[in-house]
Amino acid sequence: MTTSARRSVAIIGTRGYPSYYGGFETAVRWIAPFLVDQGWDVTVYSRPGDTVPDDPSRDARVLSRTTRGIDTRSLSTPSFGFTSALDAAWRRPDVALVMNVANGFWLPLLGARGVPSVVNVDGIEWERDKWSAAGRAVFRAGARLTARHATRLIVDAQAIGERWRREFGVTGAYIPYGAEEPPELPVEPGLEHRRYALAIARFVPENTVAEFLTAAELLADRHPVVIVGSSGYGGELDARAAAIARRNPLVRWLGHVQDDARLHALWQHAGAYFHGHSVGGTNPALVQAMACGAPIVARDTVYNREVLGDAAAVFTSPEPEAIAAAVTELLSSPERQSAVSAAAAERARARYSWASVGRAYEGVLLEAIDARAARTPARGR
Repeated sequence: MTTSARRSVAIIGTRGYPSYYGGFETAVRWIAPFLVDQGWDVTVYSRPGDTVPDDPSRDARVLSRTTRGIDTRSLSTPSFGFTSALDAAWRRPDVALVMNVANGFWLPLLGARGVPSVVNVDGIEWERDKWSAAGRAVFRAGARLTARHATRLIVDAQAIGERWRREFGVTGAYIPYGAEEPPELPVEPGLEHRRYALAIARFVPENTVAEFLTAAELLADRHPVVIVGSSGYGGELDARAAAIARRNPLVRWLGHVQDDARLHALWQHAGAYFHGHSVGGTNPALVQAMACGAPIVARDTVYNREVLGDAAAVFTSPEPEAIAAAVTELLSSPERQSAVSAAAAERARARYSWASVGRAYEGVLLEAIDARAARTPARGR
């Protein structure tokens, strides 16, 4: 889809462009250049130090604006969201693409200036164990304000859309994350194709990280284990991962890895990729693992079933022994690995292309502009 007149969009709520922190940042790295190609002026609001300005893949046509905030675990999203929304409201783009319901508090700022908003609601943040009771209450309040003030909503999973319809009485456009199908890449030095277990996740409780760390010690009696991820702020899980890797030469903890090619290679050659995410919608790491043809062992949740279909082995009990057994079973069966790998890659190819994601985002942005234009008089520039 192309626009008949040049439009402008401000993207608020991520760590910036280009950034490799998480799923929102991955999406922006693909969606922002796509929109520029369609004739949009794109501004991405960024946090200091969280972007890679010399990234060779950076599209110079995408404008990055840095604002200030309070960089702590609980205050970073709302504080940076506030300063970004304030700046965007002053500049008055045609539409704002807002990531995360924690920024729902700031939608009235945009609305007061006639800027329509499209909000990607992400997962059900108020159910995540990593947040305190106060933090969960903030997300819940932000979700209510998002339902009331957003011009359009985007949900990345059908199950998330059903929750919003049931709890808030609003509907959203279903747009999942996309995935890049990489070329064949070399195996990480010291590893062998299909002979190691892999986990890639942010270190938060709902990703079943603590249980996998215990399972890793059981697995490492026979198989190499590679763990990628961190909390971002240090803490108990980071310390446990480091200690396990020191004790056992078959366990590697790589911390946070922002090199896409390295991550793709790890997925391509894994014998079993553990995906323990228990909340949220369409997980971008899971979709990318599928595109890389990783044989996947996933926690059995409504969200993972929606994304994977039958293209994975599943485990129902999030206990370390059950995790180790499920991973070992896949590692021990080359035939099952091949079948799961092929099914995952084909499903990603058919359902999760970045081109289709970009077109869908542009369509919803244009709907939001048209909806606001139908309700309010034209404003001067």
